[in-house]
Amino acid sequence: MSAVEQLLDTLDLEQLENNLFRGRSPQNGWQRVFGGQVVGQALVAADRTIDDKERLAHSLHAYFLLPGDPKVPIIYEVDRIRDGGSFTTRRVVAIQHGQAIFSMGVSFHKKETGWEHQIAMPDVPAPESLPSEEELKARLLPNLPEVMRSYWQRARPIELRPVDLSRFFSPAKGDPNQYIWIRANGALPDDFRLHQCVLAYASDFSLLDTALIAHGRVMFDPQIMMASLDHAVWFHRPFRADEWLLYAQDSPSSQDARGFCRGSIFAKDGRLVASVAQEGLIRERKPR
Repeated sequence: MSAVEQLLDTLDLEQLENNLFRGRSPQNGWQRVFGGQVVGQALVAADRTIDDKERLAHSLHAYFLLPGDPKVPIIYEVDRIRDGGSFTTRRVVAIQHGQAIFSMGVSFHKKETGWEHQIAMPDVPAPESLPSEEELKARLLPNLPEVMRSYWQRARPIELRPVDLSRFFSPAKGDPNQYIWIRANGALPDDFRLHQCVLAYASDFSLLDTALIAHGRVMFDPQIMMASLDHAVWFHRPFRADEWLLYAQDSPSSQDARGFCRGSIFAKDGRLVASVAQEGLIRERKPR
């Protein structure tokens, strides 16, 4: 299967019982489950308990409680908290080895009309003018630790095209913001709910890394331990996750070994389609 087909297979949960689903992780050699995978699978589980398919997820708020074990399945239990006149609320708990490793609340809303406004899309180079993923690999792979080199050498379901690569080759400190074009690495079915799940999966890529820019560090520094603590996504407007989206990221604060980061996701035509926020653990590894 292609990388995108593998992602779709990963997101296609097995239903065990009403409100109970089972997901599996790709066997890619990582010691823990990628956080975006759990967010995406949990959103799939919540989606499958919604009877009114006209109601779409408009926000999700998640907490990462324990590292996920990629060697065993993840059980997703959905609590149907409320089915209201305009909003539907779900709570999803991911379980492994008899313990909750992740918890997420999701709110769905029926379509309504109302006032509209949005912030402007940053003026950045188009993705077609930036280095392709193959060109990025050629430049970055020699600088990566072996465990990350083996991951980046594989075909991946989400293509990333950073606007500025200079921070990966210089330890200089900078303003904590970055712009990255993202899209699924292949065509997706015409199912907007699935596009939301794929974007939720992709929204965890590189976001916490933005906090390191202010300190002249990068996420694959072996002296740094990083882990997502919580993650939130708000869906604003229709989009396709297999078309280029600009992920504009910034980090307003870092303190107490935690970095706080935000993201605005724009379609190429300038529409703000989603917003993201995340806080994560950032620790300097102490010598043993």
